[in-house]
Amino acid sequence: MKNMTKSLIAATLAVGTLAGCQTTPSVSTPMAQTLTTDTLEAYNWQLVDAKRTNGDQVTQLFTMPSQPLTLSFFENNGNQRVSFMNTCNNMGADYSIVDNDVQLGNVLSTMMACPEPQASFDTATIATVQGKYRLNKNANNVPILTIRNDNQVAYFKAVAK
Repeated sequence: MKNMTKSLIAATLAVGTLAGCQTTPSVSTPMAQTLTTDTLEAYNWQLVDAKRTNGDQVTQLFTMPSQPLTLSFFENNGNQRVSFMNTCNNMGADYSIVDNDVQLGNVLSTMMACPEPQASFDTATIATVQGKYRLNKNANNVPILTIRNDNQVAYFKAVAK
């Protein structure tokens, strides 16, 4: 009986030691996802934050909180398109996915003479959508589209269409 007790204690210690050596990934660490047209087109992408490289908010994008910049990806006659919603002018571009990044064609826009702050919103929109696209999920498992360029980084959350 004594040998059996020693064996059980030794086995328990061995299992406990091995379990202590295991590592688990942090829940808050964003997990990079593969960009696909299906994923982009499944949601509207609503701007939640945009910061310049110095940490300042891109204030021109937040002048109308009830109408945030929203990206809407879709297919039109066999072409992949993206529209930039809540802008004063109608704006959009063709897009493709190359090496897990969104490549935009020329951004097309109507040419209405928009008053401020809408004119600045439109200008900031064009600057924001030009960059390197990445898809992650946040701690709540919500898809987040990140666009980063030399001047700023913007985060868009997935919103049901």
